[in-house]
Amino acid sequence: MILITGANGQLGHDFQSVFKENGLDFIATDYMDLDITDIESVREFVKDKNIDLIINCAAYNNVDKAEEESEMCYKLNAYAPRDLAIVAKEIGADYITYSTDFVFDGTKGTPYKEEDSVSPLSVYSEAKALGERLVLEAYDKSFVIRTSWVFGIANNNFNRQVINWSKGRDVLSIVDDQTSVPTYSYDLALYSYELLKTKEYGLYHLSNAGIASKYDQAKYVLDSIGWKGTLNRGKSSDFNLPAKRAEFSKLDSTKIEKVLKKNLPTWQSGIDRFLNEMKEKGEL
Repeated sequence: MILITGANGQLGHDFQSVFKENGLDFIATDYMDLDITDIESVREFVKDKNIDLIINCAAYNNVDKAEEESEMCYKLNAYAPRDLAIVAKEIGADYITYSTDFVFDGTKGTPYKEEDSVSPLSVYSEAKALGERLVLEAYDKSFVIRTSWVFGIANNNFNRQVINWSKGRDVLSIVDDQTSVPTYSYDLALYSYELLKTKEYGLYHLSNAGIASKYDQAKYVLDSIGWKGTLNRGKSSDFNLPAKRAEFSKLDSTKIEKVLKKNLPTWQSGIDRFLNEMKEKGEL
């Protein structure tokens, strides 16, 4: 039996889709069902359920608000992932949890590999970096996957924001000095599932193929939906956000591609499929 935490988010939703497609049984939980910040509650929840895999999709994702809510951010992004790893070890289950390209400071200038040193710039990224280390120290049958700029059908994301902004405006300004890779949550779930089957535990980078600035991503979305307005280039400094962002945090996914013997789909392909999902649901 598979336990999914944070099941109502983008990644949790798409894990459910992947498991349904593959005829796998799972228990989908969100914070209303299971408080992952309370290890005793988790121990009680898993009792007698024959769980052999725990997938942690829960996280504190408000990067700017984390500067004020550091305690909650650390609880959800560092200590809860570690406690889930401890419980997984106690019951002999495999474990997977997720981290972020934000753990890097963006000064390297080339795509980041798993062995590169982390250098967080914000409370959010500090908590994520600590969570990675605590999980890998706690349990040797853990997967920690760093990903970037996740978007999916089940929640709000940058693509949806761009589409919403475009509805009421003829001119938009999007930053072009943040560069990484947009990642479709369905691809993240699917290739995580493929990795889980290998039992090749450890730290991995998993993002869609290619590279893009926020401006590039927005332009692709707006061109795809036929928006006729003007898209201007902005700078991060124009927006005065509380949390500092890396300028270049592209992840190198070579390691996972070698293990899976598969190339990851491009971010443009991910956006195409995401927009099709929106159309099918009557949201576009």
